[in-house]
Amino acid sequence: MREPTMSHRLAAEFIGTFWLVLGGCGSAVFAAKFTAADGYSLGIGFSGVALAFGLTVLTGVYAFGTISGGHFNPAVTLGAALARRVEWRVLPAYWITQVIGGLVAGLVIYVVAQGRADWTATGNMAANGFGDHSPGGYSLWAVLVAEVVLTGIFLLVILGSTDDRAPHGFAGLSIGLTLTLIHLISIPISNTSVNPARSTGVAFFNGDGAPAQLWAFWLAPLVGAAIAGLAYPYLFGRNEELADRPVRDDALDAETDLADLRADESGPHPSGRA
Repeated sequence: MREPTMSHRLAAEFIGTFWLVLGGCGSAVFAAKFTAADGYSLGIGFSGVALAFGLTVLTGVYAFGTISGGHFNPAVTLGAALARRVEWRVLPAYWITQVIGGLVAGLVIYVVAQGRADWTATGNMAANGFGDHSPGGYSLWAVLVAEVVLTGIFLLVILGSTDDRAPHGFAGLSIGLTLTLIHLISIPISNTSVNPARSTGVAFFNGDGAPAQLWAFWLAPLVGAAIAGLAYPYLFGRNEELADRPVRDDALDAETDLADLRADESGPHPSGRA
């Protein structure tokens, strides 16, 4: 089985980030406050939006994780690089691709939402914010603390779930459920970012102060991810470094083990070389 090329990995990151923003922010825009014609509320509310974000990551990790690592988030890529789970050289390309994926998803949400006559994008694109733009009116410092802490926890879960010592096959589930819980905690605080690409994807369509506050939703998640990426090996040890092979693939592992077994069975090379 061939290792994914860089173009394969970037395609996976683009689609995964697009899906995350479309599924998460799209559910907030279209379904959070939906009201039927008779006035009965059918909206999914905060809980539904939190679940939608978690499901996008859960499905994305299982679909694309073995191709790109399933980051879909510049903060995750930074934390993974600091923890030596991905090569530093891919970080700029991953970040650019993730932001573009988020922006394209934001554009799709904007275009679809324009199909409703009484809808306006200003303040209605599920943008992140603090102060007057926080759903609960939380201050800048409260939002920064929440975003740093929650992004750090998110990275620790990701690194632990994808550690070579962790049970295989459950990473998508634990990561998706963690993102759901993070949203349940922090939608009232900041509308939940923990992902600069998610914030960027809708901020410029939303307007209403969101672009001016976007810096906070780059700074805080990156700081939280950096702390977690640096701390993880010291807190929990390191079983292997994946910088040279950032995407774990059980099939590749099996092929390598089989090749090693055949080499052992064949004995030394006739020339005396192993």
